[in-house]
Amino acid sequence: MYLSHFGLSEAPFSITPDPGFIFLSGRHREALAHLLYGVGQGGSGGFVQLTGEVGTGKTTLCRALLEQVPAGTRIALVLNPLMNPVEMLAAICEELAIDTEGAVGSAKLLVDRLNAYLLTAYEAGDRVVLVIDEAQNLAPEALEQVRLLTNLETSKQKLLQIILLGQPELRDLLQRQSLRQLAQRITARYHLTPLNAEETQQYLAHRMLVAGAARNPFTRAAGKALYQRSQGVPRLINIIADRSLVAAYAAERERVDARMVHAAADEVQLGEPRVRGWSQRWWASAAALLLVAGGAWGWHAWQARDAGRAAPGAAMTAPNAVAAAPRPEPALESSPQPVTTVLPALGTLDRAWLDAQDLRAFQGLAEAWQRGDDAALLESSCLGQEGLGFACVRDQGNWQRIAQLGLPVVLVLPGAPAHHVLVSGLQDQRVRIGSGAAAEWMDRSALEAHWFGEFLVAWPQDQDWPQEIRRGDQGGPVMRVLDLATRAEPPYAGEAAFGTDFEQWLMRFQTRNGLHADGIVGPKTLLYLMRFSIQEPRLLTAQETVR
Repeated sequence: MYLSHFGLSEAPFSITPDPGFIFLSGRHREALAHLLYGVGQGGSGGFVQLTGEVGTGKTTLCRALLEQVPAGTRIALVLNPLMNPVEMLAAICEELAIDTEGAVGSAKLLVDRLNAYLLTAYEAGDRVVLVIDEAQNLAPEALEQVRLLTNLETSKQKLLQIILLGQPELRDLLQRQSLRQLAQRITARYHLTPLNAEETQQYLAHRMLVAGAARNPFTRAAGKALYQRSQGVPRLINIIADRSLVAAYAAERERVDARMVHAAADEVQLGEPRVRGWSQRWWASAAALLLVAGGAWGWHAWQARDAGRAAPGAAMTAPNAVAAAPRPEPALESSPQPVTTVLPALGTLDRAWLDAQDLRAFQGLAEAWQRGDDAALLESSCLGQEGLGFACVRDQGNWQRIAQLGLPVVLVLPGAPAHHVLVSGLQDQRVRIGSGAAAEWMDRSALEAHWFGEFLVAWPQDQDWPQEIRRGDQGGPVMRVLDLATRAEPPYAGEAAFGTDFEQWLMRFQTRNGLHADGIVGPKTLLYLMRFSIQEPRLLTAQETVR
């Protein structure tokens, strides 16, 4: 990778919340001060609330807080609050190493164990602090249970201090009339905002310095472009800056200029207009190096963006193809064909080959669903047209995510225009391109030089299926969704209605599958529910018997 090229000891723009790289702008210093206030005596046993947009650095500040807590402080950190009240109590007890044998499943017994622990800590002169990250995902019932924990007290002092970290939706949640008692107990609030233009320049220089660089390779103009494309959000700065360094390395440049930043931002799809006239050829090589060295890590931050949402205008209909009868496919022979490497991993795929794949991709996917005559309708659905008898979801991920889905997908290779390639199988380092007798096996590294993690999944569905299904809904679509859930892993085994029980199960299912945990069945959630029941077509993998 580019580390030795720029004289770095480690990657400067990882998206993991490393406190060693923390950059404290004025607002970040104030936010950290609020957190330390909550941990110390100033919290007075109430709540401390820190909110901020996605990627502004809340979790990094939390990690920094944990490294600065005063002596005599015991911390319970809850990172995944998608739990019911009893599960939340059990998680808190587990974080504090409280023995819960005989109390599992009972809110009263768990609270009793926790209260005894808090009294013991109080007698020892210790403070106990509960930190809940992603608190906007707390169900109102779980929030109320957390509030009740602040009632655990002596005659002079509260026994538990609570810090809530979350996105702006947390503020909206706490404005509900039903949660006014909790809102009244918040003793400190702070909303973290993105960096400004000058702070973005300082942020770049700081992270390069911490990573061991002798100088900052980003020009002043590159810093301005980074601020323009990221709007000062640290996580987005990291993603774009990292790709910009890869581009500079691939082009054998010592400096990163504004054009490289704009090209990198275009590839991570921030919704900005693309910079015209900028050659994409060097980016193919850069992306290959990035993917080979680090996988598709750079897309985790975007997996939640479209979760539960269809591609613009995609049809949302009933999964009538789930029970399709298996059919023989000539190309699924008793042993894979020899690997056909179209071009080396760092080369450029032949334009004629890409054009041919464009013509075959949607046709092959339609044929896989036994709807070969409707290929044009399937393609139009993926381009945003509604009511054509297909649903189409646009997703981000890597080969592992495609293998997890287990269905044929259409890769989107960026360009002007974009190219589409049907993937019908994965085996080790090989990928099966196309379907039927025309399918071929090739080294997947040849595609990685052009593919940045975006893919499409489409399937036939009834045209009257609702866009979203949520708690309280009734009717045929709800029953179909519940039936799909009983075949998922692990299966849903509750009552046959979309009530609180199923909503909580669904949110846990969404979390396990990297989806937005909103408890709503949108197109993407429906797709991931369906994948356990679809018999044909399936993605051919190394674990499956080749037919």
